[in-house]
Amino acid sequence: MPLMPGAEPYRHDGGEIGVLLCHGFTGSPQSLRPWGQYLAERGLTVSVPLLPGHGTRWQDMQLTGWQDWYAEVDRALGELTDRCSRVFVGGLSMGGTLALRLAARHGAQISGLILVNPSVKADSAQLKVVGALSRVVPSVKGIANDIALEGGGELGYDRTPLRAVHSLTRLWRVVRPALPQVTQPLLLLHSRVDHVVHPSNSTVVLGAVSSTDVTEKVLERSFHVATLDHDAERIFAESYAFVERLSAGAGAAGNAVKGGTAGG
Repeated sequence: MPLMPGAEPYRHDGGEIGVLLCHGFTGSPQSLRPWGQYLAERGLTVSVPLLPGHGTRWQDMQLTGWQDWYAEVDRALGELTDRCSRVFVGGLSMGGTLALRLAARHGAQISGLILVNPSVKADSAQLKVVGALSRVVPSVKGIANDIALEGGGELGYDRTPLRAVHSLTRLWRVVRPALPQVTQPLLLLHSRVDHVVHPSNSTVVLGAVSSTDVTEKVLERSFHVATLDHDAERIFAESYAFVERLSAGAGAAGNAVKGGTAGG
């Protein structure tokens, strides 16, 4: 199936500092492209892969599961670690879940985590029975576009495929027990009002990780897709400052800033 216009993966080859950004469930790189471009304009090497089953039609996502989505971000991480001296991983929603799994499995290969409204648990009774429901109901109303900003728009599916949701719940069951294995510096930004992922998910993450360098920021003006909302510029600036702080003294930060201009 052809990609939705705007759903293409984004890549920019910049300096020695790399950032992998992981998009959310039923979404696409479009929701993270402005973030990626902001970092690229400051000389960083940036990768925003398209997850399997995303960016085409919701029926295609029914044929994929969390192992496929994780394999793609793991592949992209490998490309960055081969090229860059330091790599940071960021993610929105399920992208944050995938980032947490990467962090638990790859340890020191990842220099820091930037999570925006990550999901790690079922917040509704329907989610807890989605396995049985998915056998009789293929899809329900989509979750894309939870944005407070007037005129803001997320490119995502208008239907939510329930087999894929069931796989997402299995991913949560893998990620949550491994949260104590996450030791990297962590910047977690979460919206006070989120109609897709309850803010208590961020509380679970903060309470379970073993990271000692932890910064929590509450986004007062944005809903779930905060990277396209009122607080987007704040997220971009906070994340760049986080990367810059942790890269200082390594010699790589200066190289990153001197990297080329942004590209597609």
